[in-house]
Amino acid sequence: MFGVVPKTLWSKHQTSDELNRVEAGFNCFVVEGAGQRILIETGGGVRHDERALERMGVARPVHAADALANHGFEPESIDIVINTHLHWDHCGGNTVDDHGHTRAAFPRARYLTQRGELMHAREQNPRDAVSYRAVNYEPLLEAGQLHLLDGDFDIAPGIHVQVTPGHNRDMMVVLVRSNGETWCHLADIAPYAAHVTPTWVAAFDLYPLETIASKNDLFSRAASERWWCSFAHDLKVSFARIESRGGKFSIAAAR
Repeated sequence: MFGVVPKTLWSKHQTSDELNRVEAGFNCFVVEGAGQRILIETGGGVRHDERALERMGVARPVHAADALANHGFEPESIDIVINTHLHWDHCGGNTVDDHGHTRAAFPRARYLTQRGELMHAREQNPRDAVSYRAVNYEPLLEAGQLHLLDGDFDIAPGIHVQVTPGHNRDMMVVLVRSNGETWCHLADIAPYAAHVTPTWVAAFDLYPLETIASKNDLFSRAASERWWCSFAHDLKVSFARIESRGGKFSIAAAR
């Protein structure tokens, strides 16, 4: 998660166990507005064998549809699902297995991701093929529920996705604007609030120099416009403001 950053530095922000594993959330968000209910990300899903569960330290994986239902958001109530990218830990809850068939976990929803991201997923490049599982997106494409975007796009009034390269070529961040405020879901450009330092780049990132450039751009805007920001995997910080002082970024306020 922290790439070449020495553990003596990142351990001040994230504790780890004896296997050097850090706690990680599969953070998903529901946005309501303009008569629509929009889900951002669907988490890691439940398709993991015992070996994978042991490796990840997960006892009982929970499907995003079940977790949402427990909070009063029934799967049938979701109109749009935004997959910032197609790595399994962000779209693993897209589908469910039903009597030998795979179907959408959110039956009424239009699923959205970038066309370039789907093309890259299908390439199965040795560098990151393990991150892509076709069962999370190909059945949706066949069913006509996965819609492919070509660049930045206005999803609904006040909700915008922006292609932000670094983690991979076509990952998107999500910008939500309402009542004079802006929230930016940073996805894997900043997995944790600790990644507010632009040069703290995850080893997973295919284009680390572009990650740094993307972070500098987003964080500068976030600081000057007082955005709330969220992170893909942080269990402790749900939302935070970013400030800039002397060319350095830090967390100014957190919830």
